[in-house]
Amino acid sequence: MRNFNRKYNELRKINIIKDFNEFSDGSCLISFGRTKVLCNATIESSVPAWLKGQNKGWVTAEYSMLPGSTNVRNQRESQLGKRSGRSIEIERLIGRSLRSITNLEKIPGIQIILDCDVLQADGGTRTTSINGAFIALSLAIKKGIKNKIICKNPIKQKIAAISCGLVKKRFLLDLDFKEDQNTIADANFILSERKEIIEIQLSGEKRPLSKSEFETMFDLAEKGITQIIDLQTKLIHDS
Repeated sequence: MRNFNRKYNELRKINIIKDFNEFSDGSCLISFGRTKVLCNATIESSVPAWLKGQNKGWVTAEYSMLPGSTNVRNQRESQLGKRSGRSIEIERLIGRSLRSITNLEKIPGIQIILDCDVLQADGGTRTTSINGAFIALSLAIKKGIKNKIICKNPIKQKIAAISCGLVKKRFLLDLDFKEDQNTIADANFILSERKEIIEIQLSGEKRPLSKSEFETMFDLAEKGITQIIDLQTKLIHDS
């Protein structure tokens, strides 16, 4: 039995509070079950030095897990004096994913920074961060257009992410921490609203997956992502 009596193909309960931070250009507090991530988007009238003169903008991300986000306190990376490899890998994933659906030529000279801070972790922090970051980005762009900082909407299509895993003999959608710790194989899927593949991170933890097993997992993820994009669409449209 899964936590909260979920079916194998059922997402965790999703809760999204948009405009959670009044000082951000776009923000939301997003929860997938017990995983909670605060996502903020900031528009800056500057780009990285290596982009200057190219008539393009940039979208980038930062990711961190707050000290009280897990049952054992995380030490702040600023106190350790270095970033963890995990944090760097996840924030690069978030940035890559959002740039893939953004026309950077429509925001010349502008950089949008997405901060994803995990308040509470129970599995799926990177996928939850991507889902929330897309909402924060979309809200920031709407505000930028309203304030005439951005001329045209650079978002080409929506994006969402979800995890799947093979636990014992069953494929499960949207893994929580306990399920993630017991997978035979698991994957993070990032897809566009057209069901185009942006990125798939798959690991055969205890054995390799066959092609048919992968296809089963992909189909499960595709259905979950459709539901997430429907929620994103309604929330952004109503803002």
